[in-house]
Amino acid sequence: MKLSFSTNAFKKFSLTEAIQMISAIGYDGVEILCDIPHAYPKTLSEQATIEIKNCINKEGITVTNLNAFTLYAIGDLYHPSWIEPDYQQRKLRIDHTIDCIILAKKIGSESISIEPGGPIDFTTLSRNTLVKIFHDSLLQILPVAEREGIKILIEPEPNLLIENSKQFLEFIRLIGSDLVKLNFDIGHFFCVNEDLPTTICKLSNYIEHFHIEDISIERIHKHLLLGEGVIDFKTVFRTIHDIGFKGYCTVELYPYQDCPEYAARKSMEFLDNLIF
Repeated sequence: MKLSFSTNAFKKFSLTEAIQMISAIGYDGVEILCDIPHAYPKTLSEQATIEIKNCINKEGITVTNLNAFTLYAIGDLYHPSWIEPDYQQRKLRIDHTIDCIILAKKIGSESISIEPGGPIDFTTLSRNTLVKIFHDSLLQILPVAEREGIKILIEPEPNLLIENSKQFLEFIRLIGSDLVKLNFDIGHFFCVNEDLPTTICKLSNYIEHFHIEDISIERIHKHLLLGEGVIDFKTVFRTIHDIGFKGYCTVELYPYQDCPEYAARKSMEFLDNLIF
């Protein structure tokens, strides 16, 4: 199994510092945050892009994915989302995603991960309408993804438009593109009461990348260090192996920004002690 760590835990460090530390700890890959303060495309100069590529090459580490989910540079965790009522707000998300696709091509990532629509508000629009808005918005980025050969990975999350496997399967069948796949976040599916081995098998044809973190017994969406929650990782990793997955599992621990190096090391120790 190939392991990666996300730079979104290292927001108090520069991106190159984060890459260097993640590599030194022993991870084979790094997921890069496409937001401030790391690699927000709108403010990332060509020189900075070259420096990132040089750092990646020097460290001999693989860019496993670009995280294009958050948008603090111009909004917050979720906003502007794919399903904003106002088109100009949606266009900010669309344009950002196109920029991330182009950046992925430049620095050697095969994929970017995106939010699954956004926070839902059924007081003004129906679910069917919101799904159509998300669908139509994604269609606007597909020509660029096809031109650059970059996969778009939807990441279901609790309380967003797509939060479970049923909703994902219903949506993916509307898209009809081999470039739109799934970023399977272990904790997210656990939080919405899905059986992880069953869900991994059910969605195996779409999975291109995993996020891993632990979750408490209450199934509250709060990322914990591996081993501090109740997720049965041995069974999860056995299932990932059994479906023949050859990609990366990225540890995502953004709540640990005060001690990211510690979180990365503890996670590696936990993973080293598992038999998979």
